[in-house]
Amino acid sequence: MAHTLLVAGTASHVGKSTVAAGLCRYLADRGVSVAPFKAQNMSNNARATPGGEVGVSQYVQARAAGVAPSTDHNPVLLKPRGDGESQLVLDGEAVGHFEARGYYDDHWEDALETARAAHDRLAQSHDVLVAEGAGSIAEINLHDRDLANVETARFADADILLVADIERGGVFASLVGTLELVPDDIREQVAGAVITKFRGDRSLLAPGVEEFEDRTGVPVLGVIPHDDPGLPEEDSVALPPVGERSVVGDDDGVTDDKSVTVAVPRLPRISNFTDLQPLASEPGVRVAYVPPDSSLDDADAVVLPGSKNTVDDLLALTKAGFGDRLQSFDGPIVGLCGGYQMLGEAITNADIEGTGDADRVEGLGLLPVTTEFSESKTVEHVERDLHGVGPLSGASGTVEGYEIHMGDSTLTGEAARPFDSDGAATDDVLGTYLHDLFVNDTARDAFVRNTFAAAGIDPPAASEQDNGDPYERATELIATHVDLGPLGLPEQ
Repeated sequence: MAHTLLVAGTASHVGKSTVAAGLCRYLADRGVSVAPFKAQNMSNNARATPGGEVGVSQYVQARAAGVAPSTDHNPVLLKPRGDGESQLVLDGEAVGHFEARGYYDDHWEDALETARAAHDRLAQSHDVLVAEGAGSIAEINLHDRDLANVETARFADADILLVADIERGGVFASLVGTLELVPDDIREQVAGAVITKFRGDRSLLAPGVEEFEDRTGVPVLGVIPHDDPGLPEEDSVALPPVGERSVVGDDDGVTDDKSVTVAVPRLPRISNFTDLQPLASEPGVRVAYVPPDSSLDDADAVVLPGSKNTVDDLLALTKAGFGDRLQSFDGPIVGLCGGYQMLGEAITNADIEGTGDADRVEGLGLLPVTTEFSESKTVEHVERDLHGVGPLSGASGTVEGYEIHMGDSTLTGEAARPFDSDGAATDDVLGTYLHDLFVNDTARDAFVRNTFAAAGIDPPAASEQDNGDPYERATELIATHVDLGPLGLPEQ
């Protein structure tokens, strides 16, 4: 059976996913058969695999480990949809929508057995499993039902690597407090701790590290500097809260008058926002996550992202007057998945998707499309021939991506097709179900080029800066700054 290492955290967004991905690649580079695992994930950022959908971090970690992503890597996925409900996905298949109490009362045992069975299958075919925890392992109100942390540590007999973020302040209090609150039966499984996001002189931490180790008997195995390797974000905590504006990208010295801004409405139930990450990496491109009631006066293009609840997010945009402002906007507009559905004329069977009882909801009216919801769900990896139309004019060739959506969209009027069997486009507006559209060079280059042209700005010269492979950057952080010896991991 495999050796399982649980990468647990003192809180959310402390760097667990990066540490886990770095460990997966580090071991794979040394010939160790390794696979990722996360018993239960709560995220609206998902990816399609041959067996269904998994959280984006496990998809990324599988690629880092050099194995094909599988639903066994994330057997239980909860996708929040509003009003306290989440869609429950077991072994890659959606089984229904449940409030937290209903999940724990009626489906917890099924989730536990699903996770345990997936772990056992992986453990029979790999030497090491790098398991990622969720949130904090010290949530004492959840210790009797903490599948991703406590139960994983128990059924996998896992060594635990505790990760804490110094950028938030109080790192030693977080570490000590977490260890105090970890259930007694797994406390001795904590093999070490890692401090992440450190800036400054490492020697200044030495007195704190020494006292922490004396107090707890847990060694600090590494202090990782503040460095974002560029892996996709899993948690929406990485985005600005609803009602606040945040801009990412354009840190390459391009001046304001040579830059363009892509506005993205910060939907209350935004999903798969990693679709925008490739744009933010382009020279001279800023991606601005804006409140739904925000002006578009400073925007040069707009991208409507995916949503876990298209109907309720559409209603939120309409209430905020976003649709009226979008109607008068004269730059490129792209809708991805749920954003595509919102750009249409209407959504029918809306009560299947939304939390209200309305059967029909009016869309934003920018594309001649009607979307009808049903209980069925599409989850697949796709490869398609791209036709350069609308905001993607000038693009051509084959693109890859994935679809994860409920509802089917039908053309109700004249519109071009960006793909033979998907999407709709006019001169300035395009919608598609294809996630990862902008990962493809031909689509991204066309959109960026057309955005600069619409803004009347010459695009900057292509950047010569190479930030490197994000997997290798994550691996380098582990190899350089973490002592893995006490964890007893094999190195072939």
